[in-house]
Amino acid sequence: MPYRAVIFDLGGVVLGSPLHAIAAYERELGLPEGFVNRVVADSGAQGGWSRLERGELSMEAFHDVFEADCEARGHRLSARELMARIQVAAEPRPEMLEAVRCIRSRQLRAAALTNNWVSEDGGGTGALRPHFDVFLESSVLGMRKPDPRIYAYACETLRIDPREAIFLDDIGRNLKPARALGMTTVKVDAPGPALEALARLLGFPLAGPT
Repeated sequence: MPYRAVIFDLGGVVLGSPLHAIAAYERELGLPEGFVNRVVADSGAQGGWSRLERGELSMEAFHDVFEADCEARGHRLSARELMARIQVAAEPRPEMLEAVRCIRSRQLRAAALTNNWVSEDGGGTGALRPHFDVFLESSVLGMRKPDPRIYAYACETLRIDPREAIFLDDIGRNLKPARALGMTTVKVDAPGPALEALARLLGFPLAGPT
């Protein structure tokens, strides 16, 4: 079945990785490696991070809730400082935006599927909206990756069969439900190798004239 759409995660794929900023902050505080990620995973759907990304908490309310989540698991940190560092790291990657342009120039659809939060300064990932045909945000939809429903919703919005989509994400647990639905997935550890893999799947270059 030929591909008709490419679905991109934003943070860590189209934007600089928040994971690097989180890891650096953990090292500065002397926290165990991967502590923040474990708190997010272990606190589950009712944890502060998940509630923020579903649009159920304001950023200001999130700070206290997430700090309590962390303290309950043995360590303290400043959620305000953590989120400020993530925001600084979230700069667009020009090579990814060029790939999106090339994909759309070939009459394929490009979608963004991101776990995000409402930005209190009016900015945030929404500034990337003009680059995509479809722009899906967890904070608007009230569901977040890896909830299988959000992948099905993306395909319904694009009006495609999941087998007609390629999905890129930097987090393995977000890729698994997409594969289960029938999508082809690409794990993004660094932009270069990921774009090479995507170009091989699509059969055309993702830079320069198309």
